[in-house]
Amino acid sequence: MDFAFSAEQQMLRDSARDFLSSRLPLERVAELADSDAGWDPASWAQVVSLGWVGLSVPEDAGGAGMSFLDEAVLFEEAGRALYPGPLFSTVALALPLLAAENAVDAMDAVVAGSRTATVARAASADLTVEGDRLSGTVRLVPDLGIVDDALVVATTPSGAGVWLVDVAADRSMVRPTSTTDRTRRYAELVLDGVTGVPLLAPGAADAALETSRLRGLAALACEAVGVAQRCLDISADYAKERHQFGRPIGTYQGVSHRIADIYVALELARSLAYWAAWCVSTADGQAADACAAAKAAAGEAAVFAAESAIQSMGGIGFTWDHPLHRFYKRAQWIASYGGFAREHRAALAKTLLDA
Repeated sequence: MDFAFSAEQQMLRDSARDFLSSRLPLERVAELADSDAGWDPASWAQVVSLGWVGLSVPEDAGGAGMSFLDEAVLFEEAGRALYPGPLFSTVALALPLLAAENAVDAMDAVVAGSRTATVARAASADLTVEGDRLSGTVRLVPDLGIVDDALVVATTPSGAGVWLVDVAADRSMVRPTSTTDRTRRYAELVLDGVTGVPLLAPGAADAALETSRLRGLAALACEAVGVAQRCLDISADYAKERHQFGRPIGTYQGVSHRIADIYVALELARSLAYWAAWCVSTADGQAADACAAAKAAAGEAAVFAAESAIQSMGGIGFTWDHPLHRFYKRAQWIASYGGFAREHRAALAKTLLDA
């Protein structure tokens, strides 16, 4: 059986890499990361025009009718380029919730590029719901400071439900928080009797929420692969070009072995990330296990790749002007979001031992 990407998916990868390298080179990403806004809103219109936002949305809903496996290609390239924008929050997290019957207008707006969205999942005790009015605080919401809509997940006695809150209309609900990775920032959503538009009724949201969760884990695993690949490329190129004692530093075992270790960790993470993306794309029964394994391995691989690349490059790898520290911060963000590796391994162990 051939598990290689199709010719169309390879073309999608090439076009994504060309766009990101030309429109958002690392120098521009660093500039945006250090700015107040954190991203270039004009780039979103171009992302939408390329069809990235509606890639897996059915054709009758205005999308391309493709699959999550195609989106996985984009997430890997976004990780490789450190794309600073709400692609992860809008496409990976929000789209499954916007597929609700009464979210047609919101889905149309997202696919058209006029709105962006993120998912705000609150702990059961952090939000109260009275009718359609929401009160409480949701912490660590990705991209909340730059999106238009927050899809708020709250738990009621009847179960979890989803409400749409227009944060673009009232930015006072958004409280930016200190974030290690300036290319993808967290914020708190502070609600005080805010009226939300019900998308999924309490007790009827579980399937969509699980789909969103798995898409998020698989997308981050693919992003982590992109981060690790870029760290490998940067360190390997430097090892060929930098000379010490009349020889490229890559000829010394202390450097070459470290770079080889990055490659080994990357390839394991890549195979697991692609497996997870395929399982999510086909709604395979192993999707939960695949996503847990991929997120655990890829998140750690990205952190390891960034740390090893910094070490292999010596003094320059520690400088603010070099981009490696930004990859390191994105890797740490990925590793922490949705649960650390130990949590996913514990879930996998429980599944295997209970089987």
